[in-house]
Amino acid sequence: MWQVYLKELTELVRDKKTMFFVILLPILVFPVLFGIMGAVMANVVKKAESEEHRYVIVNAAQAPELADALFYHKNFKQVESDLTDVDGLKQAIRDNKFDLAIIIPADFDASAGQLNQSTWTVVYNMSSQLDMIDKYFNDVLKDYSKKLQLAKMDKLGVAKEQVDALLQPVKLDKVNTAESRENLGEKIGGFIAYILIPLCLIGCSYPAIDIGAGEKERGTLETLLICPISRTAIVLGKFLTVLTTGLATALITVSSFGGWGFLIGSIMGVDIVEKTMSTLGVADLVLILLMLIPLSAIFASLLLSLSIYARSFKEAQNYVGPLSMVIFMPLVVALLPGVELNWGMAMLPVTNVALAIKELIKGTMDTGMLVAILGSTVVLAGAMLAFCVSWFQKEKVLFR
Repeated sequence: MWQVYLKELTELVRDKKTMFFVILLPILVFPVLFGIMGAVMANVVKKAESEEHRYVIVNAAQAPELADALFYHKNFKQVESDLTDVDGLKQAIRDNKFDLAIIIPADFDASAGQLNQSTWTVVYNMSSQLDMIDKYFNDVLKDYSKKLQLAKMDKLGVAKEQVDALLQPVKLDKVNTAESRENLGEKIGGFIAYILIPLCLIGCSYPAIDIGAGEKERGTLETLLICPISRTAIVLGKFLTVLTTGLATALITVSSFGGWGFLIGSIMGVDIVEKTMSTLGVADLVLILLMLIPLSAIFASLLLSLSIYARSFKEAQNYVGPLSMVIFMPLVVALLPGVELNWGMAMLPVTNVALAIKELIKGTMDTGMLVAILGSTVVLAGAMLAFCVSWFQKEKVLFR
């Protein structure tokens, strides 16, 4: 078994494609891609925040303070228009003549003493995910509404210092019982699992295809089978090779992200990496690795079984695609709001490991549940490995 393991590992190390997928891709390509994505997103947000929005205000004379606040706002630029109806203003916005229209009722009077609620109409394109128009206009309107409240309260004989007590009789002073580590783990724990688990799958994919379907295609599998070694030892050696590359990819990628993140954080003065790493102890990192080992063993067994069954390298790749989708679905479940680790979730493969990693980062992992998850994953990994060994014994699978 160990001879097969060393043979397969040596051949993979000599293969440039393997070196690219296992080493170069995690160290350079992934950080560069994520860096580019982050830079693009930051640039889009920055551009959206600095964009100037053209607006039209109907009956501006009825609310001069609001009109002045919009006029002097750095993100708004007033344009002239004779349109006053909603349909005409909608069409003008579609024609890109301006971006925002505010219709103030002609009978609105800010100085009136009556306590009537006035309904204004705001027209703009709400399809943008970065709805900065709504944010900026609401900020201006909130300040203007506050001034109207104070003025009306004053006419009613309510002192300025009593306005808050009248509008909000009860004020909450919230005390958070969660520690900073728990808050940080809740925010990023699920995403760390979402990165680590697919990396184990990616690290297992190419080697499994190459030492299974690849050997079939090259015609070297028959040579290996006639050697004085049992088929069980052969498949176990191949399995350990795939498992090694899967774990190596995850470890190299995590180290790469940590190194690049620390470097960039030090240069830019961002301490999020330091805060994240300071919350995790050595025991937590070891436990996360222990959770990944049996899960990677499941991936290695599945991929190796598919690879042995496939007639060619291309056919094996076609099988890996749907398998990846099946693996990602439980991860998505673990990221959904409100999904917490309980005994029911602890028995759900892949999802249980993702939630366990999240709880370990939060520092709230229950020891009994951790043992149960680890045990169930090990049992499932053993069952998948037994299936892979049995699958490798079948002549109709090896020589189809």
